[in-house]
Amino acid sequence: MRIVLALIAVFSIGARADVTLPAILTDHMVIQRNLPVHIWGKAAPGEPVAVTFRGEAKSTAADTIGRWSVYLAPAEAGGPHEITIKGANTVTLRDVLVGDVWVGSGQSNMDWTVARSVNGQAEVASAKYPNIRLFTVAKVVSDYPLDDVGSKGWTACSPETVPNFSAVAYYFGRHLNQQLNVPVGLIHSAWGGTPVDAWTSLGAISEDASLMPVFSDWARMTGGHAAAMARYQLQLRDWEAASAQAKAEGKAEPRKPGAPNGPGGPWTPAGLYNSMIAPLTPFPIKGAIWYQGESNASPRRSPIYARLFQTIIRDWRQAWGVGDFPFFFVQLANFKTSPESTWPELREAQLDTLALNNTGMAVTIDIGNPADIHPTNKQDVGLRLALAARAVAFGEKIEYSGPLFRQATQEGGVLRVW
Repeated sequence: MRIVLALIAVFSIGARADVTLPAILTDHMVIQRNLPVHIWGKAAPGEPVAVTFRGEAKSTAADTIGRWSVYLAPAEAGGPHEITIKGANTVTLRDVLVGDVWVGSGQSNMDWTVARSVNGQAEVASAKYPNIRLFTVAKVVSDYPLDDVGSKGWTACSPETVPNFSAVAYYFGRHLNQQLNVPVGLIHSAWGGTPVDAWTSLGAISEDASLMPVFSDWARMTGGHAAAMARYQLQLRDWEAASAQAKAEGKAEPRKPGAPNGPGGPWTPAGLYNSMIAPLTPFPIKGAIWYQGESNASPRRSPIYARLFQTIIRDWRQAWGVGDFPFFFVQLANFKTSPESTWPELREAQLDTLALNNTGMAVTIDIGNPADIHPTNKQDVGLRLALAARAVAFGEKIEYSGPLFRQATQEGGVLRVW
């Protein structure tokens, strides 16, 4: 009899599964205003789940593999609110705001932190904006789309939470929060030294025959990976010896060599989309900001950047399913590149991307650092992106761009530039 009761207890415990939520749904989050509110998660298969927000309640049941999802009515900007999710257990999300949510992505210049920007210490000390909320996505690579990201969750912006956050995203969000007076949620999902194809879905790349060089470059990279790793191991051994000697002599440690790109690394086509973008797409957003291009500015990669960059914008818009949301990007800054680089061609490819609806470009040719690929003036970068957002996304009648070349016509012995 005791054995039977024990087995019943075991099966009863196994049949019960707590309601769980993805990492993007936590206390202090910002929900996108004027769009349906999406709450989703996991529970035991068939388990009833009820969600309550702003007096509205919706019920559903987990499907056969334990997934559930509900949509509630759109909300106006404001808060704080609470969201209650009740299944076998009850989860309450507190201090939830409704406002505008932006994704900041790209490579190292988007990943560059507030603390490392110009006047970083002063900027950190003054970052007391409780209606700006921050969410950082962990750096992970995946061969297939994941259903969740790694993150510590949402936090209110403060001197304690902002130092390691994306500087460009923060300065962008700060300006919008101050000018529009609505809560702003900022999702920081970036990785230094990564190409645009790593952030694009495999389906979007493979559907376009003109983007096949992405896969041929990857095949070349992986084909030589064993030899590259052997060279890296030798470089690492030499660095360890040089580093130990430098420490013994009280000198600065030499720069550590980087591991070669290859299988499982952040250059994997779609590898970052799968792990750092796809899991976010069920969460409605206002738009995205992007700072990337340096890793594609080579003779092999730049010729298809215009096509690939437009592809990623269409790809993300389709994945999020909230329409042609605003997408603003930074044109590459001034930098003394190597003779074989093709930064001018890539800048032109970025310019051509303005042909897409609801896009804007922050020109930074005047605020870079010719000797440093990571210019620390991120304040003006964020401001210029924010001005584009105010004009394009919110319809303000403001100047947000300098003149852009349209055409040149010959008139006698002179050219008229439009």
